[in-house]
Amino acid sequence: MPTETKPSTTSRTRVRDRMEAAAIAGEVHHGANIPTSRKRMAIEAIDLVKHFGKQKVLDGVTFGVPEGEITMIMGPSGTGKSVFLRHVVGLMFPDSGDIKVDGHSVPHLSTEELLELRQNVGMLFQDGALFSSMNLYDNVAFPLRQHTKKSEKEINEIVYERLREVGLAGADKKYPNELSGGMRKRAGFARALVMQPKILLVDEPDSGLDPVRTALLSELIRQISEKYHCTTIIISHDVNRVRSVADNLAVLYGGKCVAFGSQKEIWGSKDPFIQQFLVGAAEGPLGMD
Repeated sequence: MPTETKPSTTSRTRVRDRMEAAAIAGEVHHGANIPTSRKRMAIEAIDLVKHFGKQKVLDGVTFGVPEGEITMIMGPSGTGKSVFLRHVVGLMFPDSGDIKVDGHSVPHLSTEELLELRQNVGMLFQDGALFSSMNLYDNVAFPLRQHTKKSEKEINEIVYERLREVGLAGADKKYPNELSGGMRKRAGFARALVMQPKILLVDEPDSGLDPVRTALLSELIRQISEKYHCTTIIISHDVNRVRSVADNLAVLYGGKCVAFGSQKEIWGSKDPFIQQFLVGAAEGPLGMD
């Protein structure tokens, strides 16, 4: 893993500039009913392979994540969904194959380029991953203080804007242990947004939440993604959220991407595995193993 150093203000913007240029160049098709073949891919996995000892978690995963849309990655537990997310930001590197962001191979990025990429990616972890010793305001402000030269006045304006967006402006002085599970996830979401990322990675937002709060958080993710034109990947087991949140769906199973497409394409699939998974049926090719 490359040693992390702070890139210059100029270099920090290069990845974002390339992404924004790609977003406005040519005709872009968006929507849950548009075939993925007509969409521009912001992220591409090409024959991605990753081992942990003798276990092959990713075994030739190939699919693309459309730019400016929400793609949900689903599949049984242990099929490499979170491992895939770590490859997107270079927290893990493949044993073979490639992962590309905006056309650039992540494993081949220089140390500086890798830092540029990470600063254009917001990550929401399962538990929010907040610093327990910091209050909510300082947690959200942390990336700005760490990676920018903004004044405290500028940071204050950005932090409170993000807290208002997630409905936590009045909880800025609270510490993580004073927040509910849903509030911690929203706080983590505010921190993920504070650098105005072009890509959002969301790992199981429904974990530990009741159905109502899951629905509210999912709707918030969609609203924010649309507001900032983010390319968003959500890892989830909640099939009910697919119709209300996702534009596209990828299904991982047995180390491979066994299905990928827009909502219309996936729900129209006649594949017995896909149908069993989407309706949660006991009968079908997917068993307990």
